[in-house]
Amino acid sequence: MAFSNDTVGTAGLPKTPTGISGFDEVLLGGLPTGRPTLLCGSAGCGKTLFAMTFLINGALAGEPGVFLSFEERAEDLAINVASLGVDVDSLIASRLLAIDHVHVERAEIEESGEYDLEGLFVRLGYAIDSIGAKRVVLDTIEALFSGFTDEAVLRSELRRLFAWLKDRKVTAIITGERGDGQLTRYGIEEYVSDCVVLLDNRVVDQVTTRRLRVVKYRGSAHGTNEYPFLIDGRGISVLPITSAGLSHKVSSETVPTGVPGLDAMLGVGGFFKGASVLVSGLAGTGKSTFGASFVNAACARGERALYFAFEESPEQVVRNMLSVGIDLQPHLDKDLLRFESARPSLFGLEMHLARMNRDIHEFAPSAIVVDPISAFRGPESEIHATLLRLVDICKVAGITTMFTSLSSAGDNMSETDRGISSLMDSWLSLIDLEANGERNRVLYVLKSRGMDHSKQLREYRLTGDGIQLIEAYAGPDGVLTGAARMAQEARERDASLSREQDHERRRRLGARHRAAVERQIADLRAQLEDDDFEGELVEGEANTREGGYAADRTAMAVSRDMRSSGDR
Repeated sequence: MAFSNDTVGTAGLPKTPTGISGFDEVLLGGLPTGRPTLLCGSAGCGKTLFAMTFLINGALAGEPGVFLSFEERAEDLAINVASLGVDVDSLIASRLLAIDHVHVERAEIEESGEYDLEGLFVRLGYAIDSIGAKRVVLDTIEALFSGFTDEAVLRSELRRLFAWLKDRKVTAIITGERGDGQLTRYGIEEYVSDCVVLLDNRVVDQVTTRRLRVVKYRGSAHGTNEYPFLIDGRGISVLPITSAGLSHKVSSETVPTGVPGLDAMLGVGGFFKGASVLVSGLAGTGKSTFGASFVNAACARGERALYFAFEESPEQVVRNMLSVGIDLQPHLDKDLLRFESARPSLFGLEMHLARMNRDIHEFAPSAIVVDPISAFRGPESEIHATLLRLVDICKVAGITTMFTSLSSAGDNMSETDRGISSLMDSWLSLIDLEANGERNRVLYVLKSRGMDHSKQLREYRLTGDGIQLIEAYAGPDGVLTGAARMAQEARERDASLSREQDHERRRRLGARHRAAVERQIADLRAQLEDDDFEGELVEGEANTREGGYAADRTAMAVSRDMRSSGDR
C-alpha cells in the first residue's frame, strides 16, 4: 500500500500512516510521529499482528522498523506473519526490518534502586541504529515489568521508557494486556502514552467480532466509536464508517438491468447508476437469476462486478445459471467477475460488513449483488444498521447494487423487506400467481425513485435464453397468466375468427346484393334507353308525316291553281 511516511493531521500534528485499511481513517491520518502509542487488549484480539503489520507496511514503504519481543522468538514471529503472505526474511535481509527477542526471567529481576532499563536501551538503540529504524514495536510490556511490585518504581521506569523513545524520535507501538477493570494490567501505561488504542475480541451468540476503539489521542481529533476489524489471509482491515451519510453524488446515467423488457418498464432504460435495488420474492421466483443477469450484463460491457453469495458456493451459482443460458465462467476467467461467498454464521454482522467493505475497495466494481440479505440473522435493528452502512458505502463509491431478499410464504413483504424499503431506490417484487392448478411467475415495480415506471404486472419465464418478460395481458377478471392466459387467448382467437367469418359472410352477401341492384339499375337504364329510342322514332315519324302533309297540301294547292287558270 502506497502512502507518505509523514502526514499532517487536522490539528497540525505530524502523523505516520499505519497502512492498515480503514485504521488510518479512524486516526485521521495515522499514529503520532515520533511518539509512543499503547495498543492494549485481551489475549487473541490481534495486538501482535497489528503491531507487526505496522512495521511491515512501513518497511514496504522504505521506512525501516524494529520489533522487540519479550515473549515470542523471531522465528515464531516470522512464521506467524507468513500466513499473511509476507516474506519477513527478505525484509530482514534488506535491512528494512529487525526482530530481536529479549528473554526476561522474572526471578532474575531485582527490584532495587540500582535497577534500571539501561541494558534494554542499549540493545534497542543498537537495533535502531543498525538499520536506521523509524518505527519500533515493543511486545509486550507486561513481560518486561513482570518483576515489579513497587508502583512508584514501575511508574518511574515506564516514564523513562516512553521518554527514551520520544528522544530517539521513533514512532513506537507498545502492546499491553487488558487489565481487570482497567485498560492495562498496571493501569499506568495509558496515562504516559500519547495515543491509546483498545482492541476487543467479543463473542455474542457464539459469533466472534473484533473491534477497536481509540481511547485517547493527544493533540489530534480521532474517531471515537467502536470499529469492527477483520483479520484474514489478506491482513487487517478496519471498517471506519459508523453511519450513513447523505452527501454522496448522484448520477443521471442509467445502468441496464440485464433483463429484456425490464428496462422499458423502468422508464429511463434501467436503474440509475449508484442506485440500490431490492429484488424480493418467494422461493423459486428467480431472485438469484435476476442478480446473475444483472452482473452478466455489467461484465458483458467490460465492467467489473462483485457477487456476495451467502447461500450458494461460486461453483454452484455458475452451474445453476447455465440452465437459464447465463454463462458466468468467461467473466470469472477475465477477472471481471468475482465471487465472495460465506455462510452468514461465519462472522457477526459487523465482521461481514468489514469484509465486504474491504472487498469493495480492493476490487473496485461498478455492480454488486448481495444474495440474499434475508440470510442474515440477528435483531432487525442490527440488520437494518448493517445494510444502511453497506448502502452508504456503495452510494459513496457510485456502485449500482442489487440486494435479493426471500419473502415469507403468505406474506410477500417480509419484516426485513419493510425495514429496508426506505433504503432502496428501486424495488422489484416477484410473486407467484396460482390459478387453474398451476403457479406462474409475475413481477411488478413496486417503487423506483426518480422515474415514471410501469405500474403493470408482467409475467416472466425462466427459459434457456434467460429471463423473458411476457407482454402484459389483462382479461375480464384481471391479469391472466399461464394456462388461463392461453385459454383466454384461444377463446379470443375463436371469437375473432367467428367475427372475421361473419364479416366475410356479410361482405359477400352485400356484394351479391350490390351486384343484383346494379343489374337492376342496368336493366332500368337499358329500358330508359329503349324508351328514349322509341320516343325518338315516334317523334321522327310524326315529323315525317307532318312534312308529307305539308308537301301534299302544297301540291294540292298548286294543282288547284292550275285548274282554275285552265277554266278561264
